[in-house]
Amino acid sequence: MKAELEKLIDLQITDTNIRRLKQSLDSAEKRRAELEQEFEKHAFSIREIQDRRDQLHAERADLERQIAENKTYLERADRNLKHAQNQKEYETAMRETDALQKQIGGFETTVLEKMTGIEEVEKEIADRADEINTLDAKREAALAEFDKSLEKDRAELAEDEKRRDEVFKTLPSNLAAVYNRLTQRSRDGIAVAEVVNGSCSACFMALRPQMQVEVRRGEQIVTCESCTRILYVVSPNAKPADTKAAAGETSA
Repeated sequence: MKAELEKLIDLQITDTNIRRLKQSLDSAEKRRAELEQEFEKHAFSIREIQDRRDQLHAERADLERQIAENKTYLERADRNLKHAQNQKEYETAMRETDALQKQIGGFETTVLEKMTGIEEVEKEIADRADEINTLDAKREAALAEFDKSLEKDRAELAEDEKRRDEVFKTLPSNLAAVYNRLTQRSRDGIAVAEVVNGSCSACFMALRPQMQVEVRRGEQIVTCESCTRILYVVSPNAKPADTKAAAGETSA
């Protein structure tokens, strides 16, 4: 019976890992999209700064164009002022000259403000130069690592499924039926649970002392009186890695 129980434990560990791998692969598309979205947030913030810089340059260029045009008008107004034939022409040219000078002064003040804004944006871009220059490379590296991890999961899943089939075929039909029924019934897929501190690690129900003794002996299949899962204890002679795997996976 100990050999059969060990097969059940091995089967449970394998099935739990298969379950984990399938969940990982099922959520792969969503997780990859989230990873890409995270990089897109950084890229968007960078584009936003660069667009702001380009907009400021465009606004400055437009202001300088208007200043140049108004200076041309101002030269014409100055000529009109110098060649005024009467008081009316003189006053008209004077008003036009004054208005143009004020408008040019306003444009020049705004140009200075745009230049200050450009300097601030350029500094922000310079401060984030490393992020900007490496963002694409980091994104490609992260996605490549993600895809590599998926391939590893797929390979591990195929190996575990093969292993599961091999172990399952060696189980007596009655144990195989019980195991299948328990895994299908439980939400966590746990059919074989370790006894930890005198309690079932799946439902946390304390076991009667006599049951604990029977589980330790391993001479028969003992099921939890609360959740009916098959119980086992980790052998004191088990390797640390095996103990961790058995205890960790069955209590998941």
